[in-house]
Amino acid sequence: MFWQRLTAFLISISIFCWATPARADWTHPLSFSNADLTARDFSGQSLQAAEMSNAKLELVNFTGADLRGTVLSGSIMTMVNLHKADLTNAMMDQVNLTGADLSDAVLTEALLLRTIFTDVDITGADFTDAVLDRAQIKELCAKASGVNSQTGVETRDSLGCR
Repeated sequence: MFWQRLTAFLISISIFCWATPARADWTHPLSFSNADLTARDFSGQSLQAAEMSNAKLELVNFTGADLRGTVLSGSIMTMVNLHKADLTNAMMDQVNLTGADLSDAVLTEALLLRTIFTDVDITGADFTDAVLDRAQIKELCAKASGVNSQTGVETRDSLGCR
């Protein structure tokens, strides 16, 4: 009788442990949507998949930051420093980048539709497979030069300039 109860108890524990879902070691991405982050310093920081849509990001320093998959849609990013930042798969549609430093940045597969690129430094930037419209490509090709130090891709080639 004792052994039958012990066996039943052990079986019930093993079923409970087996049925309990594993807990993932995952945290929610940072959210700065609609925030005023003017002149903040995020240089070298990992901000993967952060939510920064409709934020005021003027004069922010993102030098060397990991912004892969970050959502920046509708943000004001005038005079921002994105030198050597990784913006792979970032959503940057309808962003104002007037006066921004995108030199040596990686923008592969980034969504950049209706983004403003007035007076932007794109020396060595990699736009491989980024989503841009024809007018943006024409504007960027007029000032494209250099080779990205991280990917080895020429800026003009990444934009498909002729």
